Amino acid sequence: MRAPGSPAPQEREKRREGLDGPGLYLTFAAALAAAGLGALGASVLRQSVIVGYLLAGMAIGPYTPGFVADVGVVQEMADIGVVLLMFVIGLQLSFRDIQQVRWAAVGGGIVQVAVTIAAGLAAGMILGLDWLPALFVGAVVSNSSSTVLAKVLSERGEADTLHARLALAWSTVQDFGTVVLVVVLTVLAEEAGTARLGADLARAVGLAVLYLLLVIPAGLVLLPRFLDLVARLGSPEVFTLAAAVVALGISLLAQGFGVSIALGAFVGGVLVNRSDLSHEVLGQLNPLRDIFAGVFFVSVGMLIDPRVVVQEPVLLAAVVLLIVVAKGWLSAVLARAFGMPARTAVLAGGLLAQSGEFSFLLARLGTATGALESAVFGVLLAGAAVSVAGSPLVMRFGERIPRRLERGELEAAGETVRVAARGHAVVVGYGRVGSVVDETLRQAGIDPVVIEQAAAVVRELRSAGRMVVRGNAANRAVLEAAGVADARLLVCAVPDPVVTRRVVTLARSMNPRLRIVVRTHSFAERRFLEAHGADLAVLGELEIALELARFALHEFAVPEAAAEDLIEGQRRELT
Repeated sequence: MRAPGSPAPQEREKRREGLDGPGLYLTFAAALAAAGLGALGASVLRQSVIVGYLLAGMAIGPYTPGFVADVGVVQEMADIGVVLLMFVIGLQLSFRDIQQVRWAAVGGGIVQVAVTIAAGLAAGMILGLDWLPALFVGAVVSNSSSTVLAKVLSERGEADTLHARLALAWSTVQDFGTVVLVVVLTVLAEEAGTARLGADLARAVGLAVLYLLLVIPAGLVLLPRFLDLVARLGSPEVFTLAAAVVALGISLLAQGFGVSIALGAFVGGVLVNRSDLSHEVLGQLNPLRDIFAGVFFVSVGMLIDPRVVVQEPVLLAAVVLLIVVAKGWLSAVLARAFGMPARTAVLAGGLLAQSGEFSFLLARLGTATGALESAVFGVLLAGAAVSVAGSPLVMRFGERIPRRLERGELEAAGETVRVAARGHAVVVGYGRVGSVVDETLRQAGIDPVVIEQAAAVVRELRSAGRMVVRGNAANRAVLEAAGVADARLLVCAVPDPVVTRRVVTLARSMNPRLRIVVRTHSFAERRFLEAHGADLAVLGELEIALELARFALHEFAVPEAAAEDLIEGQRRELT
């Protein structure tokens, strides 16, 4: 006998099937397992996890033998991944990075996106595509992945370099451009060939602008207060739920205006970015983002037919050339045209010579609207995956820029005039580390010569009467201009290990009596630098650990002399 009001077994079964549908749990579990295995394999092979996700999606997709997941179910779950991915990208936007290299990033980024879209459109039409699919090709290849950028920079220990700041800021400009492309391409795909195309496009842009005008002012006022109120409750669970509600709610509001949920989520992330609690939100949502973003990329991989890669080799080669060669070269040329040093421009171009998450989003939009056939879609994603996998190789190739080019730049700028100083100090790099070293020396009455690449920093220091040489310290002419041959001390504070190695080698050959101290990020690199001329290579993580240990010993009243002996013992043991 069943309890009053409880449904019959048949009714319960019907409700259960209507709620989760046949195979939902199996499909979700399969998608997560595939994402995990793909990420594991990519990590073992030292590739981006995005490549692993795409291959995993192909493995459980309808175009390969074996288990086939429900594409529709996976794509429904992938929409959550799109929202969280776009929200976190907006949350991580660094307006500081854009401001530091604003003209090169904004001007160069806008021109690069426009020219790359035009090049993709032309290439696609030459290869026989209609104008709309060709336009999608240009849009897909125009964007670069900030995720891939961050991964490559982290592996190389170059996150604080000038070319890193430029590439990340440039990628941010591309992200903003992609938000506009989502609106425009959606209307073009849905209304192409109709008499009301112009009116519908104007309406879509108008609704997007109206959405932004309503949401941005309200969000800047209300969201920080809402998050602050939730944070005061002291419950991480409630805060996580609140952050997820903000991401999903703003994207749903966008959908109400006829605007893409991706655009809404991105705008929401940008708004929360202005809050003091943005880092807390990021920390709480990152695990969810990682899970559902993995499902998103798996869903994209499920739509790839591996046969099209073999059937369309010319189109695939064209896509790879557009992403890696054309976009990378164009980015480097534009960066140089906007006043960046040659090496910075080339390395920034190398970092941008790939495509990632926004490119996949645009490609998926093309298939959802019917603008892209499955063959073109598969080739675009395969080309993007090749560019992601080859990004570290492109960077290594970019490091081979001729030193002669940098010397020519220096001479053209009149920077080869030698500094009239002897027995002085030279500080290479005026970033977060170098500026502290410089200020400490000046407070002690020592006025060092600074070597710096950023034009704005050089102008500021020179206006203060400082001795500054602008250029890359890995160039002998720059070191000569700074008077390294007659210097007493050289402090290399740049985080770029390639530049540091070159500086140590050149400076030691120019001045055998020179004392050289550098910063580094690994024990292996420290051993190399000290074996090739550095008197001291300071390992940042080791010094942080020792300072933490020093504080801990002091807290437990360990005598100062004994504490110093312990600290020095640890330093010697780990050296």
